[in-house]
Amino acid sequence: MVAAGNDFVVIGPLRNSREFGSLRWLSQKVCDRKYGIGADGLLLVGKSKVADVRMRIFNADGSEAEMCGNGARCVALYISRQPSAVSRQLKIETRAGIIDSYVNNCNVKIKLTDPRLLKLDIPLKVNSHSLKVNFINTGVPHCVIFVEGLDKIGVTDLGRQIRYHKQFLPFGTNVDFIEMINNNSLKIRTYERGVEDETLACGTGSVASALVCARKLGLTGSNKINVLAKSGDKLKIYFKDCRDGFRNVWLEGSAEIVYKGAYYV
Repeated sequence: MVAAGNDFVVIGPLRNSREFGSLRWLSQKVCDRKYGIGADGLLLVGKSKVADVRMRIFNADGSEAEMCGNGARCVALYISRQPSAVSRQLKIETRAGIIDSYVNNCNVKIKLTDPRLLKLDIPLKVNSHSLKVNFINTGVPHCVIFVEGLDKIGVTDLGRQIRYHKQFLPFGTNVDFIEMINNNSLKIRTYERGVEDETLACGTGSVASALVCARKLGLTGSNKINVLAKSGDKLKIYFKDCRDGFRNVWLEGSAEIVYKGAYYV
């Protein structure tokens, strides 16, 4: 499946994921673009006691993530296409909390858990250069950096150094480089933790960037910001800035099932 340029292998619904043995090993094999199927991550869909379904997301390096915005949108679309589906609305259990979703054809909208740990203008030293960065957790940690000339930024090299910077130990962080188009639109490039490279899109990163922009620009109340991913796809971020925190945060964009098949474990 693909959502705004992020690609995923989706397996399920599963009764018991233990049948696959090591899920770390499985995700590394499946996500390998030469010897496997090739993907940014592996999504396992199973039963939940607190929601309609449970989603587990494993990155290409085998690590398990708490949440994935574009991955959750893929799962919502995937379940809505099952013969047993009775509603376009779905609650998805993740390690970051329960995600609400709504599917309208290939357009999928999800409501994220309330973001936390917002910190602006953190001084950071990278390669003897002093940077001002911003941090927020939108289900997973994100470092957001404003730049000029986004297309010329060495996202992989600089992103990797910031991802492993001591400031963000022990868990590390995703790194989003953004450039404003206007007050309600921005462009983004992301270095993703777990993929350990730049990806064509990042849902939680797009949300993180929109919220940081809103706070930096002094936008209050209910707002919408458009985010243009490297893939060329546009994601829409809706939110309410209550000053003591962000509420009612939604991520909207396209998703699609590319193909189905058999993988030999």
